[in-house]
Amino acid sequence: MSRALPTEAVLYHGRQITPLPRVWVLLGYGTGGNKQLLCLARALGWPYETKHLSYNILNYTPNSLLGASKISVNRRRSDALAPPWPDVVIAASRRAAPVALWIRKQSGGRTLLVHLLHAQLPLHHFDLVVTTPQYHLPPGPNVLQNLLPLNTPDPAEMQHAAASWAPLWEHLPRPWLAVLVGGSSSTYIFSRDVAARLGREASRAAQEAGGSLLVTTSPRTRPAVADALLQSIDCPSYVYRWTPGSEDNPYLAYLALADRFIVTADSASLLAEACTTGKPVHVFDWVQRWSPEGPIFRWLPIVRNVWKMCIDRGLVKPHRDFRALHRMLKESGTLDSQLHVITGELERTVDRIRQCMAKKAAL
Repeated sequence: MSRALPTEAVLYHGRQITPLPRVWVLLGYGTGGNKQLLCLARALGWPYETKHLSYNILNYTPNSLLGASKISVNRRRSDALAPPWPDVVIAASRRAAPVALWIRKQSGGRTLLVHLLHAQLPLHHFDLVVTTPQYHLPPGPNVLQNLLPLNTPDPAEMQHAAASWAPLWEHLPRPWLAVLVGGSSSTYIFSRDVAARLGREASRAAQEAGGSLLVTTSPRTRPAVADALLQSIDCPSYVYRWTPGSEDNPYLAYLALADRFIVTADSASLLAEACTTGKPVHVFDWVQRWSPEGPIFRWLPIVRNVWKMCIDRGLVKPHRDFRALHRMLKESGTLDSQLHVITGELERTVDRIRQCMAKKAAL
């Protein structure tokens, strides 16, 4: 996506930024991460271009060795990275970090780097790092700790989807409980047994409420696991099995029309998007395959300290600790109404980026 580049100036805290900054958004493999990046770019209100990147086997090389480099990029399958260089790069996670540093190097150090999630590099390399509790990144003057990812679906798109899909579900009794299903990851194994338990518990919740289920799987839901889930549902329901490239995905309509949500614990993005509705959200959780609160970390504090030091210095990839995210959600208040939290965090993130840009403009 490319936007025309206006030439008018913008004032921020009395400082003039002229012309409007040129923004590149580095998109990668992860759907949730890409949604965050685009949501933030739109909220900034500055002209932006998306750069879709694919990676080769060198992307498994530690970022500390790659440094400021695009050697891990599969150039034949990626968008071109060429001047004029952007004023701002918005990127996310491990793979994009060396590329973002390389772009800033090509710009002569002029480009502002905004990085989401984690970078697997020392964080002082970036102007702003926007993260959430599951990554356990250390505090710092350039680190913005949010509660949830910045996934905020477009309200107009949700309403359009609602108008299209609502007639198909009129026969289903209300309340409608939307079940948003993720899949296996480095933190969770979403097995057939776990999926079957989700189906039974969701069905029981719908039956007790006298309602029905609106179920959707996702790219990480394996077909066999989806089968186990659907076979265990024994109440009125509408089911969408995620299909690549499908234009008939009711997900946005679920967000707009569902009365309550059940979200699998493995996906912070699904959780954030459900919470943007301001409706009740229940997290379906099960045993993590890995946790920094496991026995070895409790019994040997030195192991925890060494692990934390390695994360702080970017030597290892921080495994996502969703229990920390869920715990902070509960401590911050009820999951039943997090809309104000998410919108406030997006505004705060935009404000921090504009502050960073204004400081650069003043130099």
